[in-house]
Amino acid sequence: MSPLSHILSTIHCEGDKGSSSLASSALKSVRNVVAAPENELKRWRRVFEANAKVVINGDKFLDPDNFVNAIAPKGDLTKIGRAQFAILFRVADTSKRGLLSWDDFTVFETLLKRPDADYWMAFQYFDVDSSGTITYDEFKNVFMANVGPSAIPFDFDCDWVKLYLGQKNGTHVLGYNEFTQLMKGLQGERLRQAFKYLDTDRDGFIRPDEFKQIILEIAGHKLSDAVVDRLPTLCTLTPGGRISYSEVVAFHNVVRDMDMIERIIREATAKTKDGRIDQSDFLNHSAANSRYSLFTPMEASIIFHFAGRGSGEKRLALVDFAQLLDPRWRAPHDDVEVKPTSSTSFLQAFLHSAYNFVQGGAAGALGATIVYPIDMVKVNKHTLFYIESFLHNNAFYDVLDPRSTVVGQMLYKNSIDCAQKIFRNEGFLGFYRGLGPQLIGVAPEKAIKLTVNDLVRGRAMDPETGRIKLGWELIAGGTAGGCQVVFTNPLEIVKIRLQIQGEAAKLEGAAPKGAVHIVRQLGIMGLYRGASACLLRDIPFSAIYFPAYSHLKKDVFHEGYNGKQLSFLETLGSAAIAGMPAAYLTTPADVVKTRLQVEARQGQTHYKGLTDAFFKIYREEGFKALFKGGPARVLRSSPQFGFTLLTYEYLHKYLPYPWQEKPHEVKTALTTSRQDDMSRIRARNALKILLDVHGDFGRRPAAATPLLPPKSA
Repeated sequence: MSPLSHILSTIHCEGDKGSSSLASSALKSVRNVVAAPENELKRWRRVFEANAKVVINGDKFLDPDNFVNAIAPKGDLTKIGRAQFAILFRVADTSKRGLLSWDDFTVFETLLKRPDADYWMAFQYFDVDSSGTITYDEFKNVFMANVGPSAIPFDFDCDWVKLYLGQKNGTHVLGYNEFTQLMKGLQGERLRQAFKYLDTDRDGFIRPDEFKQIILEIAGHKLSDAVVDRLPTLCTLTPGGRISYSEVVAFHNVVRDMDMIERIIREATAKTKDGRIDQSDFLNHSAANSRYSLFTPMEASIIFHFAGRGSGEKRLALVDFAQLLDPRWRAPHDDVEVKPTSSTSFLQAFLHSAYNFVQGGAAGALGATIVYPIDMVKVNKHTLFYIESFLHNNAFYDVLDPRSTVVGQMLYKNSIDCAQKIFRNEGFLGFYRGLGPQLIGVAPEKAIKLTVNDLVRGRAMDPETGRIKLGWELIAGGTAGGCQVVFTNPLEIVKIRLQIQGEAAKLEGAAPKGAVHIVRQLGIMGLYRGASACLLRDIPFSAIYFPAYSHLKKDVFHEGYNGKQLSFLETLGSAAIAGMPAAYLTTPADVVKTRLQVEARQGQTHYKGLTDAFFKIYREEGFKALFKGGPARVLRSSPQFGFTLLTYEYLHKYLPYPWQEKPHEVKTALTTSRQDDMSRIRARNALKILLDVHGDFGRRPAAATPLLPPKSA
């Protein structure tokens, strides 16, 4: 029988019984099956085939254990026992034969597509006779069958139950909509009755252990073990050592509104400078983002009491609230863990830095290769190198570079002309002249910059909030820029001389010299010519770049906000945009550095040092000359650092350091539930509604057996 035929037969049977509500539900199921995409049906089939282990007459079936494997969400289920998902088997097993066919499984999955599937499953669980309504006896029998003898008793003859089911038992039944309202208010009534039952002397207080018993019965699956262990400490909020009804209700309200509390905490901590909030910040943010006041001062005190481990007055980070927000929370370190020795810590830090160094080198090499043609044009245009020429009858052309004292010809009119002449004279490979030494040097250069920046930021960062003060961000970036000069200066002086000699060698008829010749000519000391200008450029560049990159990710693209991870384009955009102001604002230092490192020819201005070069350029060429080549520098540095940081981030993401201690993260249903498909989420939520009745639901053997004999078809 096909899934559609099975549902149609269900409609026929329910019509015979006169149940309009279930017939209506079946009709909705027909529409859902017909509308279900073919790929969804295929996915259901794959799940069924993978888990159906019982075979009868060639047909496959799911038993309760197989059913749990098929529908239980992935991940840690320690707070909801995996076996408890078998509760839903009774809902799916409408024939009461203890096995589910493919048709049964399809109907169940189709029902899970309902937007109210969680309440609908709970309704079907209580509707034992499948009549479409729930009587007083059904409600009471299902409730009692899932509650152990040691549980706090519930009075079914109370006024609250009578308001829903009438004064005379059996004269009023609950339809589906009425049942949902009853279930929503049931916990509050159970809380009231439990407190009244335990408050034997009627003084309005109960003992801490009694409070713990109440919470474990109605909300134990919603709390982490750490919070459960400290439940008795609620008595310390007020004098007397006991707990009032107001405090019990306030704690229940906190548990009930945990998702809203998490949103407020995430938003409030994201807006503070230090990533921490106190009770005033929490209440202020709550009031500013809701029409009415959501939480009372007592509820805020309870939140901070459990998050602050008894100290509710201090400012707390998001990670401090994790044990309250996440029922699966575990302490990041065990008390008996053997602490590493100083030598072991040093070795781990060294290996981690070395790992980052290799990744930084690979990222830097890729970024340099991508933008090297732009750098070639920039350097040739930047130096405005002139070659003496008498081929034009000594005609005087615009001599824009006062360094040349001869009648000459400007080699390049602009960047486009420069690129055209390089391509015409040297071909496509001419754009990559000098790339070899660049790649040899760029690996340690970019590696040490990225590694030192990460190292300093890691030392200065608050381990709980992941925040770092702006001053330390500047120091981290500046230190990284200063350290890289050890590799940058020799690399750039060789690269620049290789780049500018190509055109000059062709026009002068000379053979270009290789990198080895240039190194021998300069010597060790010569390789560090212009190092002071290099420091003047690289320190502020990195001090601007890395903080800008970090704040673009966090403040503009909202990385980490409610667990958000940046996309490829967002990461590339952050890295590229951050390079623009860093590159342009440090252009004067780059101009001075290049002039000092270029081999001066006859008739050109000679510079004695950093200060001399700066004043001569300013005096002879004007202030604009200090920013000559600035746009080209932006065009080169922005994409280079964009691709470099993008590669570095993705290497960290997909090839993390194997022994790296993972940072504290707060992962809850708000950030992880989207990883499961919606049907599994609804199945889990249906189970939570039943567990709100009592935490023992699904644990007792009686719950797995029909409470009333099934009616014959």
